[in-house]
Amino acid sequence: MKAIILYDTRSEGGSTDRFVESLGKSLAETGAYVEKGKCKATADYSFIQDFDVVIMGAPVYYMLVSSELLGSFFQSNLKKYLNRKKVALFLTCGSPEPMAYMMYLPQLKMHLVRNKILTEKVFTPAELSDNQAIDDYVDNILHAYKKALKTRNNNLIWADDAQELLAQIPSFFRNRIKIATEEYAEEMGYREITVAVIDEAKAELE
Repeated sequence: MKAIILYDTRSEGGSTDRFVESLGKSLAETGAYVEKGKCKATADYSFIQDFDVVIMGAPVYYMLVSSELLGSFFQSNLKKYLNRKKVALFLTCGSPEPMAYMMYLPQLKMHLVRNKILTEKVFTPAELSDNQAIDDYVDNILHAYKKALKTRNNNLIWADDAQELLAQIPSFFRNRIKIATEEYAEEMGYREITVAVIDEAKAELE
């Protein structure tokens, strides 16, 4: 599994940065390939096409999710490249948990209606340095990802000519096309991936 952690925080080297470092380490220890990136509202997010899972989160300031992450949905191409991606969400805040789930997480989820949300978690300040809480979150991500992947693999069949075409694509680009095609086929309800389905999926990437 290839995972990217996209996060935002106003401070440098603070509790959120340390939490993300611990989260990445916990994921890597499971065998996952992990990268981390700090959100910028106007950044180019085309690179997330190469990842199987996008983990997104930030602190909450004055009842709003941190502005660079939230702003990315409006000012960048993040929403375009998140299309059909499997996503895990986290927030860090000191508010009561029911309030956080009712008021803060929906600020992100309203932009992710076409995504499979693997898991979501609101971390209290104390949990940011709690290795067990972090490991439990990682376990939930992996369990949900493996379950979704098993369902997709059971439902999809690659036609011989489609497999041959995929093999001709340069290796550095092949995985991106494979993931995008399977995600597209899954959403469209296709059971067999043909050359025509690959072409449809590629057209959506352009």
